Amino acid sequence: MTDMLVKLYDLQVDWPLVDRLQQLGVSFRKPLGSETDLITDWVKTQFSPGWASETARAIANQPATCLIAVQAGELLGFACYDAAALGMFGPMGIAPAHQGKSLGKALLHLSLFDMKSKGYAYAIVGWVGPPEFYTKTVGAVAIPDSSPGLWQTALKR
Repeated sequence: MTDMLVKLYDLQVDWPLVDRLQQLGVSFRKPLGSETDLITDWVKTQFSPGWASETARAIANQPATCLIAVQAGELLGFACYDAAALGMFGPMGIAPAHQGKSLGKALLHLSLFDMKSKGYAYAIVGWVGPPEFYTKTVGAVAIPDSSPGLWQTALKR
């Protein structure tokens, strides 16, 4: 898997999509501190222990660098940045039952907008899968020779 680069200064948030999802009862927000264990347990179960660790890191950042999508008290998805390293977007995941509803696109746009608002000019999407989603959604381009990148010396389980 490779890393990808996104130009945040060219970012155009799909606000009509965000509004449409909100009208359907989806809230996009930063997690409450009291939700940390619930969210990280969900991420660990749905995705992986590594993503759960990075999510915990993003929630602990001040201000938090994690966004969640919630509907009727149910966690639908999450997106983080500045978790593995500064300037990096990810991890992001949507519950399988809610994939294909543009929640990932909305969370990606809102997270990158948050990064842009903090002064970042670029975001690196780490260890991308699938790259087509990021290219189509935010114009991301592959960074040559970036695999395994940051994770080349990561601890193995």
